[in-house]
Amino acid sequence: MRREARECAFKLIFETLFKGTEEETQLEVIKPLKKDADKEFCKLIFDTYQIHREKLEYDVSTHLKNFDITRVYKIDLALVFMALTEIEFLDTPKPVAINEALEISKKYSTNDSSKFINGLLSAILS
Repeated sequence: MRREARECAFKLIFETLFKGTEEETQLEVIKPLKKDADKEFCKLIFDTYQIHREKLEYDVSTHLKNFDITRVYKIDLALVFMALTEIEFLDTPKPVAINEALEISKKYSTNDSSKFINGLLSAILS
């Protein structure tokens, strides 16, 4: 299922917000995915994020009002990066990518995170 692949990509992106992600770590995170297509999709999202990381950070930074990107809750930031990567570089429809990020936030983040993520994505994508 694509959600599992997205959760995998989210975890890898989240990890890079603290330190680099080594190939061995990537393999461990991807390993539980059962289908090769899901493993490839996870890797595609993550690799695309890595390539465009500076642009994504710039986009987020310029749309935060009176707030520095370093102060954004890292889980929320990783979900925003994941959604933006899919929308901007992988041609995933906006509603799909946003909905998936919001659903994953319900599992991993705070009750208010979905509002923040949705608002930030709307500001960036408008």
